Amino acid sequence: MTMKPKVAKYRTAHKSKGNADQAGDSAVVSSSDDNTTTEISTIAQELESIRQEGLTGRQLRMARKLAQRHNLAATSDYDAVRLLRSRGLDPFKRPNVVGVESSAGNDNTQPNRVQLPQTTTSAQSNLPAHALSPMERRELEISEIRQDIARRRRRKLLLLLSRLAAFVFLPTLVAGYYYYAVATPMYSSKSAFQILTADGAGGSPAGGLLQGTSFATGPDSIVTQDYLQSIGAMTRLDEDVQFRDTFSDESVDPLQRLDPDATNNKAYKLYKKYVKLGYDPTEGVIRMEVSSPDPQASVAFSEKLIEYAEQNVDQLSQKKRRDALEVSSVSMDAAKNERRLAQQRLVALQEGSILDPQGEIASIRSLIANVEIQLQEKQLALNTQLSNSRPNKSKVEALQGEVAVLEAELARQKARLTQATDGELSLAAKAAKIQIAQSDLATADIVLQSALETKRQSEVEANKQVRYLTVSVQPVALEAPSYPRAFENTVLAFLIFAGIYLMLSLTVSILKEQMSS
Repeated sequence: MTMKPKVAKYRTAHKSKGNADQAGDSAVVSSSDDNTTTEISTIAQELESIRQEGLTGRQLRMARKLAQRHNLAATSDYDAVRLLRSRGLDPFKRPNVVGVESSAGNDNTQPNRVQLPQTTTSAQSNLPAHALSPMERRELEISEIRQDIARRRRRKLLLLLSRLAAFVFLPTLVAGYYYYAVATPMYSSKSAFQILTADGAGGSPAGGLLQGTSFATGPDSIVTQDYLQSIGAMTRLDEDVQFRDTFSDESVDPLQRLDPDATNNKAYKLYKKYVKLGYDPTEGVIRMEVSSPDPQASVAFSEKLIEYAEQNVDQLSQKKRRDALEVSSVSMDAAKNERRLAQQRLVALQEGSILDPQGEIASIRSLIANVEIQLQEKQLALNTQLSNSRPNKSKVEALQGEVAVLEAELARQKARLTQATDGELSLAAKAAKIQIAQSDLATADIVLQSALETKRQSEVEANKQVRYLTVSVQPVALEAPSYPRAFENTVLAFLIFAGIYLMLSLTVSILKEQMSS
């Protein structure tokens, strides 16, 4: 039987983790027109016998490297073993320290012998191997690769399931057992209250725009919420209704129980956990939820906290009113004192001088006018007598005497207006001082009137600062517990553990990739 000359290549790659077998076979049978079928079958039998030796993957890799070092064109690891043995070389001999093989001529003392690897004994009988066709061999190798891939996938799947069970399912099961069987039921009481401002007219345009809206009392609501969530409110609640004793009872599970000798910091953490407050700025409503093992205790806690909030709002209102009225009261007292001093100065000036200097000045001026008229008349009469050629001497002397008297009186009356006498001020100076004092008194009256108006306006604004706390939802004791929500908390625990596992696995895989690169 003759076969047509052909070239066949057989390649197989088989890699596994640890002590996995790596096998690949490739037989290149090159023949010219003169080659026979006997040579092809001989090479195939040699490769098959080498394959039956059970060589490890490490030995096959050593054979391929040694064949490459000797420039042998091996098409597979088994073909490399065949070529090396045909050359009389040991394919599994370890290289020396410098990586160069010693030749037989350099060392005459050592015999040139070939060391072959020990073959493993098989339980099967050493029967002659059945020659497989290339198609059957390829299918056999493909099936082996598929089986190896399936084994590795099953192993990886088992490892993944074991890790998930250890890091996700088991913690979730513990958490679910706690929520369903161990956790103490908590009863919550919900309430809602709002801080309102007093209605009033007037004020600034901006205040009128904000009047009646939730933004007018927004800061007060935020301050009240902060106070109810403070450690001071927790201390008052513990003193009034024994908040700590309620959660220190033996019926409470260990995770939620508070030690009897616990510090205020631990009690405050528990307080923030079971007293929840929320403020809605659009509606201006503060919503509060208080939880405890006893439904009646939850209602008592809520009522006390609402009472504390109302007291805090009253204190804030009183402080705002006091601050608003304090400045106006101080200004009014100062205006009253200034007016009193101005009036006292005016009275002192009037007591030390003429009561009505303006009237006195007017009367003196009228006297001066009369004296001037009389003086003018006497002067005319005197001039008339003196114009005669033979004037009457007695009449002239009499008229001259009257003129002199009138001039002296005129000078005396004028002196009363402008000249000071006996260490006192002149009448004009006294009148000027009295006018200044009267002007100061009028100014003090205006300032006092303005201060009164300001105080009245401040009182109106202070009345607008009054805050009222109205409870829209009263706390009620529930019959069924609100917490724990076992199903929701178990699902949440599963998601948390799954997320942690996912992040850790991604981190580990990234680190492995970075270290291997």
